[in-house]
Amino acid sequence: MRLIKLVPDNTNIPFLEWRNVAIVISVLLIVASIVLTAVRGLNFGVDFEGGIMMEVRFEQPVELDRLRTVVNSAGAGAASLQTFGDPRVVSIRLPAPEGDEVAVQRVIDHVQEVVKAASADADFRRIDNVSGKVSGELERQGAIAMLVAMLAISVYIWFRFEWQFGVGVLFGLVHDVVLTIGFFALTQLEFDLNIVAAVLTIIGYSLNDTIVVYDRIRDNLRKYRKMEMVDILDLSVNETLARTVMTSLSMIIALGTLALLGGPVLFGFSVAILLGIVIGTYSSIFISAPFLLWLKVGPHSFLPSDKGPEARQKARLEAERGKV
Repeated sequence: MRLIKLVPDNTNIPFLEWRNVAIVISVLLIVASIVLTAVRGLNFGVDFEGGIMMEVRFEQPVELDRLRTVVNSAGAGAASLQTFGDPRVVSIRLPAPEGDEVAVQRVIDHVQEVVKAASADADFRRIDNVSGKVSGELERQGAIAMLVAMLAISVYIWFRFEWQFGVGVLFGLVHDVVLTIGFFALTQLEFDLNIVAAVLTIIGYSLNDTIVVYDRIRDNLRKYRKMEMVDILDLSVNETLARTVMTSLSMIIALGTLALLGGPVLFGFSVAILLGIVIGTYSSIFISAPFLLWLKVGPHSFLPSDKGPEARQKARLEAERGKV
């Protein structure tokens, strides 16, 4: 059986020719994401905002304005309603009521009675309740988890490769996380703990993809002492291109299916990782790799500092082997 190759052997695509355009686009997107997040904010879920969240399914599509009037008539506070692609599935968010768990359950039961009285086909599929104190702790812990993950990864890359590689990885991760958060600020999809888990998954995927490219760059830096740095970067990206395309495509197919068929509960999580994979693949090629060029990394950047005879002989032999 003949194997199918999505990427031909020995590709020679000049990715680095687009590095300046790519960095301008990325900077503009980062600025736009920060502005969107600051102006519109994120549509925090109950995990971070606190309160009551009910997921209700109806047999027929429901008018949100009519349903909002019904829910508000229960006297539980101003309700926030949102659909998740399917007009028959509605998320109802209510502010956290004062009192103990008994008072909270009383509010939940009353809202259910009011909604079912107006729509007998209402099916309450999920009900979550988070206090304001717990939600504040979750918000802080989620932010700390993302920051610690990015910093720890950058330190590891620093020791695994060189400090320039660590800086390149950190910038790429910040790029991926900020754009993902900006997407949620733009679309106002619910941002909850599932999305934090998705962002951490994006960090891991982007790191894995970048390490593969960086490892090949480091090998080629040792092999080709006479080659220009731009050519080394292009060669390294092209040599890992087949692996990058196959991995990303496999993940996109799986996550696309999950987003379409997984229902509203998994929709935000699936879309976040799906977007992160696309952004992470882009940043590995057009951001992390060219970043080494902007940090003045070259074929002779990591030669031994020892000027003794053995070091000079070793460097001379490596240079002779790397002639192209």
